[in-house]
Amino acid sequence: MTHRNDRTLKVGALARVEGEGAMYVRVRDQDVEEVRLDIYEPPRFFEAFLRGRAHTEPPDITARICGICPVAYQMSACQAVEAACGVTVDGVLRDLRRLLYCGEWIESHALHVYLLHAPDFLGYPGAVELARDHRDVVERGLRLKKAGNTLLEVLGGRAIHPVNVRVGGFYRTPERAELGPLAETLRRALDDALATVEWAAAFEFPDFTHDHEYLALTADRYPLEGGTLRSSAGRAFTAAEFEERIVEEQVPHSTALHARFSDGGMYLTGPLARYSLNRDRLSPLALEAADRAGLGAECRNPFRSVLVRAVEIVYAVDEALRIIDGYEPPPYPSVPVPPREGTGHGVTEAPRGTLYHRYDLGPDGLIRAARIVPPTSQNQAAIEDDMRRFVATRLHLDDHALTHHCEQAIRNYDPCISCSTHFLDLTVDRS
Repeated sequence: MTHRNDRTLKVGALARVEGEGAMYVRVRDQDVEEVRLDIYEPPRFFEAFLRGRAHTEPPDITARICGICPVAYQMSACQAVEAACGVTVDGVLRDLRRLLYCGEWIESHALHVYLLHAPDFLGYPGAVELARDHRDVVERGLRLKKAGNTLLEVLGGRAIHPVNVRVGGFYRTPERAELGPLAETLRRALDDALATVEWAAAFEFPDFTHDHEYLALTADRYPLEGGTLRSSAGRAFTAAEFEERIVEEQVPHSTALHARFSDGGMYLTGPLARYSLNRDRLSPLALEAADRAGLGAECRNPFRSVLVRAVEIVYAVDEALRIIDGYEPPPYPSVPVPPREGTGHGVTEAPRGTLYHRYDLGPDGLIRAARIVPPTSQNQAAIEDDMRRFVATRLHLDDHALTHHCEQAIRNYDPCISCSTHFLDLTVDRS
């Protein structure tokens, strides 16, 4: 027999996720007794690093938290510092921030869809093996990622940890002529993005749904760089109210905190939440792509998140082209942000979900305290809950197959622990 009533599944190092994490599943008497997403990467203490630094420094420091989504950290940090100093960045500078954010969505989503998640659906252990049989498909994904990276380079100065972002705006804004070649790159990328949706729509998705409360920003446009926090259950609150509504707790098996609503409710942030709460704010082209892919008013199957990400790539490319088409260089690259005593809050939509920053500034502008709540820590409890219910419906599978399905289920959420790709080490302990 390859399965029994009592079994333990362990994956010591999860593959195709950004960072160092493990999986543990314990089944006793056909009951899923325990499920853990173990995050064992050492704490990195960025909030402590920020204390005592000048109010102008968070965009550069926090960008180093992640090489995949540094813009998200920069934008949330800028918002929080500017709020503390009583400054609003609007107009062309806000559009340029949104344009930069589009580049990050394109490159991050393309990386996840093609290199991290698609191999699961197509029966390959990884992207290298997929490329051997479907080189054209992987090359399309790499073209999309390169298009996003190019946008980051043009506007941010470089693709990883951009250096052109500052509190108040940018150190330098591009001339209109500089964006012409970028627009040509993005127009070609739009064809690849639409083809990605069509390709992903043909995947075979496991029959599984969840009923988590969704949380995402909402605004007059599809949310990237700001808005009001809303949930699928009707909650609504501002960035300044985040810590009143969201609490974090330490769990023994994770160096990342778990987040819940202050009333104890579990929630999920990320592409499924964004799409389900903001579908009507997609551009016409992205909405048409979603319709053709069979995505309805909301998406409750986490395995179809790969398809939602593909639609968001279409939106990000389309939105970037819209911004470039109407771009006129601003008279100045940034607005002054003089230091003052105060507390500021910033929330943006990272590719993986809502990202919150808070900074307490002294009268000299030095940071007295900082708090950062990333999407993955907010999603951990929901991921484990989904795993528990997912495993319960697949106990007929042998250990090897069940482990593969569990790993795929974790990759639905693209957990961003930090960049890491290495081989799977599986231990099976049966009672």
